Amino acid sequence: MAGGTWTTQNKVRPGAYINVRSSGGLGPADSVSGVTALPIALDFGPENEVVTVTSSSDLTVFGYDLTDPQLLLLREALKQAATVLVYRVGSGGKAAATEGDLSITALYGGTRGNAISVVSKENVNVKDAYDVETYLAGRLVDRQTAKTIEELSANRVVNFAGSGELSAFSIVLESGSNTPATVNDYMTFFSKIQVFEFNTLALPVQDEVIKTAGVSFINRMRNEEGKKCQLVVAGHAANNEAVINVKNGVILLDGTRITAEQATAWVAGASASAGVATSLTYKKYDGAIDVTQRFLNTEIIEALQNGEFVFTEQRGEVVIEQDINSLTSFTADKSKDFSKNRVLRCLDDIANNSKKAFEDNFIGQINNDQDGRELYKADRINYFNVLQGAGAITNFSADDIEISAGNEKDSIVLNVQVQPVDAMEKLYMTVEVL
Repeated sequence: MAGGTWTTQNKVRPGAYINVRSSGGLGPADSVSGVTALPIALDFGPENEVVTVTSSSDLTVFGYDLTDPQLLLLREALKQAATVLVYRVGSGGKAAATEGDLSITALYGGTRGNAISVVSKENVNVKDAYDVETYLAGRLVDRQTAKTIEELSANRVVNFAGSGELSAFSIVLESGSNTPATVNDYMTFFSKIQVFEFNTLALPVQDEVIKTAGVSFINRMRNEEGKKCQLVVAGHAANNEAVINVKNGVILLDGTRITAEQATAWVAGASASAGVATSLTYKKYDGAIDVTQRFLNTEIIEALQNGEFVFTEQRGEVVIEQDINSLTSFTADKSKDFSKNRVLRCLDDIANNSKKAFEDNFIGQINNDQDGRELYKADRINYFNVLQGAGAITNFSADDIEISAGNEKDSIVLNVQVQPVDAMEKLYMTVEVL
């Protein structure tokens, strides 16, 4: 469905076009589905394809267990995210081997294919049949029994080809190679991921060209496609409420150093799952005991004023200093409140939920008369009451929503006033000694 923002009532496609702006002093925001998009440079796995991963997913497709260093970024994202949309950037040549008339080829390109071995041995119960076992780094991935090559089926890591009788053998695939990720790989990622629903997108890169392209992409998603989401990068002062700018990294309990770029995966996961009534200020980073770079009080203040997302060490643990984005220039339409991620997540949820409700239940189904418009208004009143019950907004009443017919017979206009709730962050206390 179409969506985005609007200036005049001149849209062509049916859809929900939603503006969110400040009016004196607007408050918090939140997206609730916990979905993070993450491009990763890997040495095995599907290419040009988005793979949906949860904590219970079988990761054989990527050639490693979640505990392996190669999946560090995915592991950090899954500490907080409910779902990670993984896209492999870069590619590689496929490892392969032949045994007589049998050809075995890794399902995906990359050097991890060189860790695949295939063993064929006689089946003790079926005459002239063989048990063909596929191993990845010594771990059994697949076992099948066949008499001929034609009877073998592709499994999760290799394809079989050829014809003729099977025999006993043991072979290791070789010549798998890696192709480094390029800027074009990330451009392809943007084109692939844009049709998916996600709350945050992490870009764990140092390349400024890719970061700038990511900012343009997330702006387009928000303003033209009507999908309210945020980008997480490191060391990029975007001055944009849709961009979280991570300043430093963390050190895990096992000594692993997570750079600021790598920490974007965890931040994206935490932000995606935070919910409309949750601030990440002082939230602990799972398993972290220190930061990669400590700062003086004055340096932290300066970083926050510059819209930087900072980790600080607190008594052997690591916390988020303040849940902010990179917006530092404030206007009448975008007040300082828009720099607070809780505020933005709540506002984004309002926009995303209103768009979805309109698309799912009203477009093409409900008459554009007074009764029909009142029906949509009632739907939104129920939604805002739920937000208020969750502590995301306050002082809401049905009178805060106005609905009317638009300029054309098929359009409506909805005006809403909301007052989001922010979390306590500052205590000013005076102790009087008598």
